[in-house]
Amino acid sequence: MDSTENSQDVVVPPVEGVAGGGTAYGWSDDGGLHGSNPLKGSIDPTEVQTADLVHVWFMPSTMNVGPQEMPRHLEPINLLAARNERESVQVALRPKVSWGGSGVAGVVQVQCSDLCSTSGDRLVVGQSVRLRHVVPILGVPDALVPLDLPVGQLNLLPGETTAVWVSIDVPSMQAPGQYEGEVIITAVKTDAESPSQYMGKAEKHQLYSELRSCLDIVEPIDGKPLEELVERVKSASTSLRRVLLSPSFSEFFSDNGPVDIMDEDAISNLSVRVKLHLTVWDFILPVTPSLPAVFGISDTVIEDRFGVEHGTQEWYEALDQHFKWLLQFRISPYFCRWGDSMRVLTYTCPYPADHPKSDEYFSDPRLAAYAVPYSKAVFGSDAVKDYLQKEIEILRTKNHWKKAYFYLWDEPLNLEQYDSIRKMASEIHAYAPDARVLTTYYCGPSDAPLAPTAFEAFVKVPNFLRPHTQIYCTSEWVLGNREDLVKDIIGELQTESGEEWWTYVCMGPSDPHPNWHLGMRGTQHRAVFWRVWKEGGTGFLYWGANCYEKASVPSAEIRFRRGLPPGDGVLFYPGEVFSPSHEPVASVRLERILSGLQDIEYLKLYASRYGRDEGLALLEKTGVYLGPERYTLEHMPVDVMRGEIFNTCRS
Repeated sequence: MDSTENSQDVVVPPVEGVAGGGTAYGWSDDGGLHGSNPLKGSIDPTEVQTADLVHVWFMPSTMNVGPQEMPRHLEPINLLAARNERESVQVALRPKVSWGGSGVAGVVQVQCSDLCSTSGDRLVVGQSVRLRHVVPILGVPDALVPLDLPVGQLNLLPGETTAVWVSIDVPSMQAPGQYEGEVIITAVKTDAESPSQYMGKAEKHQLYSELRSCLDIVEPIDGKPLEELVERVKSASTSLRRVLLSPSFSEFFSDNGPVDIMDEDAISNLSVRVKLHLTVWDFILPVTPSLPAVFGISDTVIEDRFGVEHGTQEWYEALDQHFKWLLQFRISPYFCRWGDSMRVLTYTCPYPADHPKSDEYFSDPRLAAYAVPYSKAVFGSDAVKDYLQKEIEILRTKNHWKKAYFYLWDEPLNLEQYDSIRKMASEIHAYAPDARVLTTYYCGPSDAPLAPTAFEAFVKVPNFLRPHTQIYCTSEWVLGNREDLVKDIIGELQTESGEEWWTYVCMGPSDPHPNWHLGMRGTQHRAVFWRVWKEGGTGFLYWGANCYEKASVPSAEIRFRRGLPPGDGVLFYPGEVFSPSHEPVASVRLERILSGLQDIEYLKLYASRYGRDEGLALLEKTGVYLGPERYTLEHMPVDVMRGEIFNTCRS
C-alpha cells in the first residue's frame, strides 16, 4: 500500500529496553501523536476506514515490538529469501480510537493473500505463509501464537501496540522471481461474530467429514476406468456443493451465488492493505545445516508437564513430536536427563540402534549431529551390561555414524569429574576409536591447577583431556570481549587429528554480549551465530530449550527457573498454555536463532566464492558484527549484508 494512503504523523520514541534490549518499553503516549482523531461517539467499523481506527505499520524481525511501541509510517514490505529459507517480518497494530467494549479498544481481522509471481508461481497461505500473534512473556514480546487461517482475529487494547509475525517458508524447489501479496487488516464490530464465523466443534467435525469424504472419493484414481472417474468427480462435486451451501458459509451468499471474501467491496474499500514484496533468488540453503547446532530438550519436563510415563507409547510420541518440530529451525535436538554433579544422559533418539525408528531419526538430512547415550535411554530390568558396545557396533556400520557424538558431562569442575569423563570416554573408544566425545567446560579442574592463572588453565584443558575428548566446547562467557583469545584456544587443538572447537552460551555471557535471554535486543539474539562464524567455531551447543519450572498439567503457567536470567533454557512454550493446540509455540528468540543459522549459510556461500577473509570483511564493513560488544543495533545493516551476498553470488 502506498504510504500516502494511510499517512500517520508520528514521533518515533527513543530505543530503550530491558537489559539493553526491547524497544520503547516505558514510553509514554503523551505527546506522541500530532493532532486529534475527529471520530467521536459510537463508531461502526463497517462504515469507517480501518486506517482511521488503527495505526498499521511494519517492523523487521529483529525489533522487539512492545506494548508501548509508537507508530511509524506505513510502507510496503520488501523481503529477500533464498530457497529453503524462512524470512519473517512483523505487522504492528495500535488503536487510534475505541470502537469496542468490555475493556478492548476494538477487534480486527487479519488475513494474508497468497504470494504470487508474474509467471504464476505461488507461495500459499497456510503452507508457505503463516501468521502468528506476538504475545508478551513477563511484559516482553516473545511467544508466537498461531492465528486462525484464512482469517485470524485480534483484540486490540487501548493505548497498546500488538504485533503479527508473518513468516514465509520458501520451498527448495520454488521458482526464483518476484512475488507479491498483501496482509489485510480490517476493523470489525466486537458483537459482529455471526454463528457462521465461529463454528462449534460438532459443526467443524461435520465440515471436516464432508471434505475428507471428497478427498477419499477422488484420491485413489490410478488405473481406474474413465467411466468410474467421471462418477467419482460428480460425487465429489455434489459433496463440495453441499458444503458450500451449508449455513457455515451463508454470509458469502448473494443472488449470484457465493462471493469470494477477498473480492468484497467492503473489505477492499475499508481495510488497510500492507503490500508485501518478496524476492526469491536461486541460492538453495543446504538441507543439512553447515554448522551443527545441538540443543537440549529435557525429557523429565515433558514427562511431568504432559503426564506421560517414561518408556510408554505416549512418551515416545511426545518425544517424537518435539524432535520433528525442532528440526524446522535448523537445530539438531538431543534429549537430556540430569544426574548428580552435572553428569548428563543425552540421546537424540529414544529407540535402540536396532529399532527401525533409529535410522529414521539419524538419517534425516535436516539433522547435522546426534547424541548417542552412554547408557540406556529407556530404563528397565532388561538393561544389559553390554548395551553400549552393541549400540556402537550397530551405529558404526551406518553412513550417518559421522554425525554421532557422546555428551557425557556438563561443565566439569574438579579432578574427580574430569576423571569420570576420561573413564567413560576410554570405554567408548575401546569399542569405537573414531567416536567423538564432546565436553563442555569453562575452567580447568579447581583442585589440580593446570597453569598459574584461571584462563591459562582453561586453555590447557585439551592437553589434560586428550585423547578422551574430540569436541572441545567452551563457554563464550570465558572470552568476554577478548576475541584475540580465540587463537590461544584453537592453538591448543590438534585439528589435523579431527579435534573440533565448539562454543555455547547459557547464563552467560550477559548484556551487551550476544545471548538469548528475554529482553535482549533482537540483533543481540541473532548475533550469537554471527559471533560463532567470525570466531571460527565448527559447532554450537545450547543446554536446554524447554527447561521451565516443573508443572503437572500442559496448560500450566510458564515460570522460568529461579536463579537463571529470564528466558535462559526456554526457547519454546507448550501450545496448551495459549490454546487447545498441542503443537509447541515458538519464541521470537527461536525464530532469530533460525535467522542467525541462515545467515551462516549466506556467509559460507560468500566465503566459498571470495574467501573467508572477504567474508569477515563483509561482516564488518556492513556494520553487522565487529565483536561481542560491537554489532548492529538496527536491522538495516543485516539487509545490506544479505543484499550484497545476493548481488554478488546470484547466477
